[in-house]
Order: sequence, then structure tokens, then C-alpha cells
Amino acid sequence: MDTPQRQQTIGVEQAAEAFSAEVAYWRDVKGLAKKALAARMGFDASYVSHIESGRHRPTEDFARRADVALESGTAIWKRWRDYETAKLHASKPTLTTTPALSSQYPGTDLIVEHDAARLDYDGTAYRLTMRRLLRNTGVEPVTRFLIRISVDRYPGEPERSKQHYRHNPLTWDELDLTAACQEEPMRWEAKHDHDAFKEVWLLFENDNARFPLYPGDSVWIDYVYSVGDNKWGRWFQRAVRLPTERLEVTLAFPITLAPAVWGIETSMTADARPLPTAPTRHDDNDTAIFTWNTTRPPLHTRYRMEWRFRSSPEATTQGRKQP
Repeated sequence: MDTPQRQQTIGVEQAAEAFSAEVAYWRDVKGLAKKALAARMGFDASYVSHIESGRHRPTEDFARRADVALESGTAIWKRWRDYETAKLHASKPTLTTTPALSSQYPGTDLIVEHDAARLDYDGTAYRLTMRRLLRNTGVEPVTRFLIRISVDRYPGEPERSKQHYRHNPLTWDELDLTAACQEEPMRWEAKHDHDAFKEVWLLFENDNARFPLYPGDSVWIDYVYSVGDNKWGRWFQRAVRLPTERLEVTLAFPITLAPAVWGIETSMTADARPLPTAPTRHDDNDTAIFTWNTTRPPLHTRYRMEWRFRSSPEATTQGRKQP
């Protein structure tokens, strides 16, 4: 006897939240205020705010206009399609559904057991080292993992930033991106390649082997890249896009720069507010190391670390960064 085909979808509420988060993410990437985005799209500013907060449901018209206005390469449109699919399956209670976290990983429940980011600054360039412990609790193997790299030298001044990166684009050569899974090198493929924003698929394979993340397994992946401080501003943000059990951030700066660090938290339902706990500091020889961590952060929450160098005369001229 044939069994019914498994329908792999996400819930309506989860799909709506993912759509709102995608719009907010791309608006941040472009450095646009809600009012500015609304003007580009021909909407009232309050409507954009209601979409991002989840008070209004996604619409096809909004998704198409947002894709064009934010140059998201159909990323927002795809989130709307996920939402429509979720509504369709929700209206058919006889179907058996297997929840999926995202259309990026169909058939999987991908969980981040540990997310650890370390940012080192040597006075001229930043080097980011990311480590993630991934667990596949779904029914299909995972063969790739999406990462995002985004910079903003002049936050709050989108036209200035856009002009800056038009003349000084972020390049693959300077990023020198490398990735590994359990010390096995990972190939990568570019999904989006813009002047100040990249999206990259890390592939669970290389020239010698394939090593998918199978259901029930956990694995550490690591990736590293560098950006000069003429393109990387003075902020670093972590966005929670997958269920995460523990999130950790470490910032390391030369003591001679007299660094000061603070952080803010934002979500779809709350305005920006200080981190619930302060970053802690300890010094290691000539390096000031700041750490902050949290457990089980809510989905779509963003944690932003900011800093200034009190001994640096250009301290107030730097911008900020978002991954």
C-alpha cells in the first residue's frame, strides 16, 4: 500500500516571522530607515513598520516591491512564497506535515547547538573566526550552509556608504574566505555578490570527499575571513536565524587603543534596548578581550556589539559592521 507523500513546510506564523525578518535584514543591509524604504516602494512608513513587526501579513505586492527596492535577488519573494505554501498546507488538515526551519534547508530541522564568533583587530584589519556546532534533527541530509557577510562604513548615511563601496567594493580576494568541517576543507559558492554584501553557500564537500550532515548527527563547522578597517565599521551583529542553544561573542582589540565596548538587543516585537548583561573584559598581554554570551536566544533577535577606541583620534569617524 502506498503511503501519502510527506509534505515539507513550515507553520504560517513561523513563515510570516521569517518574511518580516528577511525584510528587516535587507533594509539594514541597505542602510535604509523604514520611512526611506516606504518612499521607494510607494507605501506609507507605518505600513512597512507593521510588516516588520508582524502586525500586517505578507502580500505578493509588498514582496515584489521590496525585492526591487532592496535588490534582494528574490530572497524576499521566496519568503513570501514560503508563507503562501504554509497557508495552503494549513488549510488542508488531512495532510501530514514535517516542519522545516527554512526553505534554504528543505526537509531538515537544523539546530545550532553552539554559535561562537571571535573578532580580532590588529589596528588595520579585522579578522572574523566563526565556529558553529550544527545538529540535524530532520529527515534529510544537509549538504550546504548559508552564511552572510555585510559591511557598513557609514551607518545612518546610506548614500555615503553606497558611494564608498561603489569606489571601494568588498572583494573576494581581500576576504580570503576559508571554511572547514571537522578540519575537512569545505568548498564554497557565492549566492549574492554585491559591493558591500555577500551571501555564500558553504558546501559539505571538497575535491576529495563529500561529508553531508546526516539526520541525528552534529558537526562543527568553522569559517574565517578578513576585512580592512576602511570597509569594516565599529559594530558587529549576530542575527538568530535558526534555533540556537548558545550564542557567544568575543572581541579582541589592542590595549593601546583603550577600547570601550557595549551592546544592544533588537527583535521583531521590541525596540532596541541594552543587552541584558554587560560584556566582560579580561586582558591578555597587550590585548583587551571582551566576551558576551546568552542561551536559547529567541528567533529573529539581533545582538549588536559596538565599540570605540578612546585613544584613537578618528574614533568618531568609523562606521559599523553586520554579518
